Amino acid sequence: MRHTEFWARMENALGPPYARSWAEQHVLRELGGRTVLEALAAGEDPKVVWLAVWAELGLPARER
Repeated sequence: MRHTEFWARMENALGPPYARSWAEQHVLRELGGRTVLEALAAGEDPKVVWLAVWAELGLPARER
């Protein structure tokens, strides 16, 4: 998954105004206690990050 697809999914799930804010502030245990932005900046695969977001938000399986 490319970063552009990741951010498109984030905006679809949370809305464009909130997606970046949530990614900056919400700490995910599945990402080692990091935020989405911290995990991506550390080089984590966007697909791994998306799966953590997907699980945290309880999104439907079709959005996995």
